[in-house]
Amino acid sequence: MTLLRHVRPLASLAHLASAALLTLAAATAPALAQEPIRIGSFLSVTGPASFLGDPELKTLELYVERINAAGGVNGRKLQLTAYDDAGDAEKARTFAKRLLEQDKVDVIVGGSTTGTTMAAVPLVEQAGVPFVSLAGAVVIVEPVKKWVFKTPHTDRMACDKVFVDMKARGATKAALISGSGGFDKSMRAECLKVAPNHGVTIVADETYGATDTDMTAQLTKIRGSDAQAVLNAGFGQGPAIVTRNYRQVGITLPLYQSHGVASKDYIKLSGDAANGVRLPAAALLVADLLDAGDAQKPVVTAYRDAYEGRYKSDVSTFGGHAYDGLMLAVGAIKAAGGTDRAKVRDALEATRGYVGSGGVVNMSATDHMGLDLSAFRMLEVKNGTWSLVK
Repeated sequence: MTLLRHVRPLASLAHLASAALLTLAAATAPALAQEPIRIGSFLSVTGPASFLGDPELKTLELYVERINAAGGVNGRKLQLTAYDDAGDAEKARTFAKRLLEQDKVDVIVGGSTTGTTMAAVPLVEQAGVPFVSLAGAVVIVEPVKKWVFKTPHTDRMACDKVFVDMKARGATKAALISGSGGFDKSMRAECLKVAPNHGVTIVADETYGATDTDMTAQLTKIRGSDAQAVLNAGFGQGPAIVTRNYRQVGITLPLYQSHGVASKDYIKLSGDAANGVRLPAAALLVADLLDAGDAQKPVVTAYRDAYEGRYKSDVSTFGGHAYDGLMLAVGAIKAAGGTDRAKVRDALEATRGYVGSGGVVNMSATDHMGLDLSAFRMLEVKNGTWSLVK
């Protein structure tokens, strides 16, 4: 049984114990009002990927409320229905099916992880509903899928950005260490693929399991190699453990992480060991350090202030992915003049010059993400916070 408690023009979060349903719905509209625009989402709000899904859900709630308070989209209010998949791909598939068949959503903005996203892709492709994923792996948009788009930078872009920085620091021999999740495996494969393009040789390649709590054995092997820098492909708590163990075994080589750890939680979990670590990330994390003329500065500053003002917690790039996903969807609905799914899909694909938290988006029939390598900023942790590598 779903219990709804209406407040202002929006409903509060409703809880469906059997399915861990989270929903934010528009209140009953006046008789002459138009049907709401139905935004569906499945997110990893709890579980091992909650550091992704929690800020994503909070962002969607915040901006649905703001958009509705400003009159909605083309005079129609947004109605958000979000499910917590807890990072489980099978649950994500079940919830995606429910969004499509029962909730009759007009567009889906969600999918915190690569695994949960890919579980839903066949369903949205068959149903013909626009889907903007918030996950990282390149497999989501390559090969191009008609109805699927994504907001974060890809794992391949992260590899490219890191290897460019390594080479600039004189490192041509790299070691990889990666986790066992979908994103981790995908990024490892992409790094192995693109390393030769940058004149980088992979001289060590170690992995760890999702539940491992000590990676000193793998790092000791890396220490014994002739690597000149190390890249950890992963997200969640694994990279923080790698970072702490890295210092414990006495490795002094440059350490890089992926954009999968682009939040203050990584620094908090890693402690002082994070100092000196570099990673590619969105401009959002260094909003105040951007040049005054940077096109992203007003966008990321406004989002950060709104999010931190509401939730009293640090902003993360993951919430930024949800912000971009919602704004891209809303922009497409405006351009399409309504919620005709084919027209919204076409409008998403035609997006040009959207300035978001992740960069400037220019999509096309062959690019359903629309970001290039310039959208990534190279960051370094200094004194427990982010700094911008110039």
